[in-house]
Amino acid sequence: MKTSITAKTSLNPEVESKLNKQVRMEGISAFYYLSMASWCENRGFVNAAEFLYDHFEEEKMHMLKLMRYINEAGGHAIAPEITNLRYEYGSFREVFDQILEHEIAVSRAINNLADFCFKEKDFASFQFLQWYVAEQREEESVARRLVELFDIIGEEGQGIWLIDQEIGKMLQQIKAERAAEGEEAA
Repeated sequence: MKTSITAKTSLNPEVESKLNKQVRMEGISAFYYLSMASWCENRGFVNAAEFLYDHFEEEKMHMLKLMRYINEAGGHAIAPEITNLRYEYGSFREVFDQILEHEIAVSRAINNLADFCFKEKDFASFQFLQWYVAEQREEESVARRLVELFDIIGEEGQGIWLIDQEIGKMLQQIKAERAAEGEEAA
């Protein structure tokens, strides 16, 4: 039922639908990272687990930001149902290979959504999505660096332990950058 708040809106119903699909993708991302964090923590990769718990919170914030935008624009944001999560991984590296693949998929989805909004002349949504476009470039860069650690350090001997230590350092750097930018550090 439309209320007086949502009775009049310039939000195109197709844009609203696609924004809600992105809400779902961000929700999947959040719980994907939560599942990975638990897997890592269970195997003693405490820094990787902390990194992924932090990433869970960040992805959850991305989902909420989209939901609030949709609602404020007069649409109806739909809380996503999250199913079919993966809980097991063959190796520590596989977790981070999956993260990189996932971040690339999210980047493509954001770019396609921004492109659609532009073509529909929904410039408010297009402008709103520019934050996500920039954010995804950062997410992919971090994911690539995480995978590179496995190639540079190697997994033999103390390699996995060193990789986990480097992930902890990366998390501290990310938190410091957020603080410097005035964002809430998780």
